[in-house]
Amino acid sequence: MRNIVSVCRREILAFFVSPIAYFVITGFVLLSGYFFFNLLAVFNVMVGRFNAMAAYRGGMNAPNLNQWVVEPYYHTLLVILVFLIPVLTMRTIAEEKRRGTFELLMTSPLSVLEIVLGKFLGAAFVVLLMTLLIFSFPLLLMVFGQPGPEAAPVLNGLMTVLLCALAFAAISMAVSSFTENQIVGAVSGMVTLLLLYVIHSPAEALGEGWVSRVLQYLSPVLQAEDMIRGVLSIKALVYFGSLIVFGLFLSCRAVDARRWS
Repeated sequence: MRNIVSVCRREILAFFVSPIAYFVITGFVLLSGYFFFNLLAVFNVMVGRFNAMAAYRGGMNAPNLNQWVVEPYYHTLLVILVFLIPVLTMRTIAEEKRRGTFELLMTSPLSVLEIVLGKFLGAAFVVLLMTLLIFSFPLLLMVFGQPGPEAAPVLNGLMTVLLCALAFAAISMAVSSFTENQIVGAVSGMVTLLLLYVIHSPAEALGEGWVSRVLQYLSPVLQAEDMIRGVLSIKALVYFGSLIVFGLFLSCRAVDARRWS
């Protein structure tokens, strides 16, 4: 455990010594803020129209803050993460290879699993910081909204974004483990995550067969859907946990193969 903490600490320092963490965090917060306030502005317009049609609306329901702002906001964050997480993780192992410190790391008294877990936890720290920062936007609604959004979808959505970001980080780190070039690692990670994000698209055309069900299950979008609505899904938790374990497993295999090459 001490070795994992040491690698994690080293990785966190490496993130914040270079401009990568600052770039990713700042970009994520700015994009999140832009889309959040854009969604909020659209919601205010719809509320104004609803109130203006008071005499004609009959049994119409007023626009719901969760449906118009919170849920689209969290879904938008998942798209942003597809492009930013690979930038964060592109240097995790590729940088060690480029700088020639990979061999030194491999000859140290550390197991491959300790190295991979330490590096992943370093990236997870940055991801957690990013998630806490973007929570400030829906928190404004909860504090100042009259009426505010329901708490369950807000908190569940935040947990979903965190889990999805961690899963994306594990997969991106695995992809970057197979190359020494950071740019190649970042682009490969983006392509892999984008394919994973849209993997459910052919499911409807394939009908009700097992292939369609598998594609739907593998989709992080569909897995996150219920949780963003406020429903705690055990299936989604297992899915994101499995994706993290799978990514770490691939990273271990890639590093181990490089060790003996």
